Amino acid sequence: MENEKNMTPPENGENIKDVLVEGLNEEHVDDNFANLNWFGQMKWKLKEKFEGEKVNKKRHKMVSYSKYGYIFLIPFFVIFALFSLYPLIQTIIFSFTEYYYGSGGILKVGPRFNGFDNYTTLLADPDISPYIWKYFGNTMIIWICGFIPQIIVSLLLAIWFTDARLKLKFGGFFKAVMYMPNLVMASAFGMLFLMLFSLTGPVNQILEAAGISPVKFLESAGWNRGIIAFINWLMWFGNTTILLMSGIMGIDESIFESARLDGSSGTKTFWHITFPLLLPIFVYVLITSLIGGIQLFDVAQIFTASKGGPDQSAMTIMMYLYRLITSSKNYGLAGAVSVLLFLLTCVLSIIIFKVMIPTNNVIKQEARAHRARMRWLKDAQISQPVTEGGNNHE
Repeated sequence: MENEKNMTPPENGENIKDVLVEGLNEEHVDDNFANLNWFGQMKWKLKEKFEGEKVNKKRHKMVSYSKYGYIFLIPFFVIFALFSLYPLIQTIIFSFTEYYYGSGGILKVGPRFNGFDNYTTLLADPDISPYIWKYFGNTMIIWICGFIPQIIVSLLLAIWFTDARLKLKFGGFFKAVMYMPNLVMASAFGMLFLMLFSLTGPVNQILEAAGISPVKFLESAGWNRGIIAFINWLMWFGNTTILLMSGIMGIDESIFESARLDGSSGTKTFWHITFPLLLPIFVYVLITSLIGGIQLFDVAQIFTASKGGPDQSAMTIMMYLYRLITSSKNYGLAGAVSVLLFLLTCVLSIIIFKVMIPTNNVIKQEARAHRARMRWLKDAQISQPVTEGGNNHE
């Protein structure tokens, strides 16, 4: 600009903006200063021209402590890699190999790559496949028999303890008592109930004192499954109750007050308000309980004295996996069982999640609508004609 060339350096106490005004035509001063972006650029040019200094535009370096957080995470990743990730990768590799100890555990065979032979053996071999499905069926029956009463009792207790109208006293004490069985080792529960329900145990002694003949609990398939399911329920119903209570307490109390003012009954409030809002927690409890049920081992192993009960009725899939590792020492077949259990758990969890979680999530719909509005506003701003100077002036 010619006006810019004719500018003289500011004297002491003189403002750069005043010099800039003097070097410009008066008729364009207001228009140009209305565009703050233009004025900012001219200000930097004047500083460099008159003072002979380059303005440092770098921001002050912020002090970051995030790197120290990563240092504290290193022990976790090291332990995870050594004791979880490496065994997982090794198990997957073994599932594709022929690797076992023959001749009474003396002669080592493999590991030799054999492709999908282990998986074919588990799913199609008439000598092994029927037992695999039987053991998996036992596992699911025991889990279902324990989970159904567990979720019913836990829901009832969670509703009672979170209902402000009941005003239950000693709530903290009852919560602690309910959670205490979860702190006891599963092996201790298995040994305790094995002694209680043995032929000469306290339960049969009470029955004899009442004039009832002793019951052979440990020789009945139904009793074996039922007692193991009861132990599983006893151990985990308190934990489930605490989780459901936390979910219910997270619901705004004004919603329940509005429902009561509208004349909604307790049953309608539960099915139309409480349960839909509690559904994410419920799905979490269901999936974690399913994973724990498939991995059921210690209680059944100790209660059946490692025999699986009469006619292998309480033999779980994890007990069979344990036998493959300790007795048969067939690490290739054991690796294939582990991988199949992992895949089956993933498939069942995804099915439960997709079936029970509604697709018409209001929060997600609002987020998508907000993003669409932001995109529309951005496109509208880009499409507006902008003059070279910035703002349009006639």
